[in-house]
Amino acid sequence: MTEQQFDRHRITAVTGATGAIGMAIARQLAGHPDNEVVLICRDAGKGARCAAQITGATGNSRVRYELTDLSRQSSIQALADRWPGPLHVLVNNAAVTPRRRECTPEGIERQFATNVLGYFWMIEAFTRCLKHSAPARVINIASYWAGGLDIQDLEFKHRPYDNNAAYRQSKQANRMLTVAFPERLQPFGITVNACHPGDVNSTLSGNLGFGGHESPDDGAKTPVWLATDEIGSRHTGKYFERQREVNCPFAADAKAVVALFAACRSYGI
Repeated sequence: MTEQQFDRHRITAVTGATGAIGMAIARQLAGHPDNEVVLICRDAGKGARCAAQITGATGNSRVRYELTDLSRQSSIQALADRWPGPLHVLVNNAAVTPRRRECTPEGIERQFATNVLGYFWMIEAFTRCLKHSAPARVINIASYWAGGLDIQDLEFKHRPYDNNAAYRQSKQANRMLTVAFPERLQPFGITVNACHPGDVNSTLSGNLGFGGHESPDDGAKTPVWLATDEIGSRHTGKYFERQREVNCPFAADAKAVVALFAACRSYGI
């Protein structure tokens, strides 16, 4: 990171920031003393410990946490309502991979609610804040392990639930929503891009049956690059792997993108 890339105080929010990749992203972003990093998490104890560890590792005292359940729109809206100031970078990273089908208190399948609607609701809830903070960026952590989206059965109500299939569907949806938002946000100086963070050994990958051979810091490189480098403001609606733009076949299906966006909006309060 150069001084030019951080020419002013920036506030960044990272969801799922107590997980392996999320914490690495937050730590790398906090490595610059002028960057304030907000950890968005569900557990106060984990949030406090992660904030303290990041501050200890970087010397940056501007690291704090906010409690939010990313699977619940009311919790996300409450976070947006109490947000104290600007937001320049939003990193949507939170994801779950329960091995059995679970539902939120609102009756939504938990993996879809967290991995897809959580991204959607965060962008929607913070759009006004991002506009006022522009130029601003949204980075959606997706994956190359994506596919199999069924627009008629997003919650696995009719298909047998399989956490791997549900995860692949959610990551396809993340990449599709990354294409849907730019036309709504680019006029206000907000870019939206997605990336694959690498094959990181984590709780999530363990639940999917994969070991992962890369470190969390390796996985954080591309998201942090999109959050800090000029390329993150120059491009929007793109998908990246290993700091390179990659063609996304899901982005080409405009009809499906529109249908998914409408489906996600139908879950509104």
